[in-house]
Amino acid sequence: MEVLEAINSRRSVRSYAATSVSRENIEELIRTAIKAPSAMNSQPWAFGVIEGLEALRKFSDRAKAALLAEMDQHPMLERYRGMLSKPDSNIFHNAPALLIIYAKPGTSISSDTDCALAAQNLMLAARGMGLGSCWVGFGRVLFDSPKVKRELGVPVEYNIVAPIIVGYPQGEMPAPTPRNAPEMLFWVQG
Repeated sequence: MEVLEAINSRRSVRSYAATSVSRENIEELIRTAIKAPSAMNSQPWAFGVIEGLEALRKFSDRAKAALLAEMDQHPMLERYRGMLSKPDSNIFHNAPALLIIYAKPGTSISSDTDCALAAQNLMLAARGMGLGSCWVGFGRVLFDSPKVKRELGVPVEYNIVAPIIVGYPQGEMPAPTPRNAPEMLFWVQG
């Protein structure tokens, strides 16, 4: 698949087949992620992987509880209260794998941006490999908590950037989401 085709056909996938993603494919996604540019070649990223529907279901339940407990601090999430309150809802959409990108502190003035670039590489590579992906922002509160970092062996000072689910899409790829025209602020010609 050509890179422009991957960019133009990538979608946030929220419905996955029960098929697991091979360790080799996950390792390839991470190798592709680290090819991203980074300020001063700082390469500030660190990765974690969680596999298995049951493990991800448990983390989903914990994430929903954490989000509901902090709902007052995030009023823009109020519209998701009903979904987060449902016992059968899964913020990880029954994906077989979750890849988490953390930024190492003190490595760059733009560590979070650099890690977001790595995340985009990862998602485009997933598309090129016939996998679906989705950046699940709801996972940030849980995986950035000191308690969960300790459980997973993540240094407490590392900052979560991108929790990304990966798997084989169930059915057809979602239709494209309409995009607004770019807001052009300037175009200077010398």
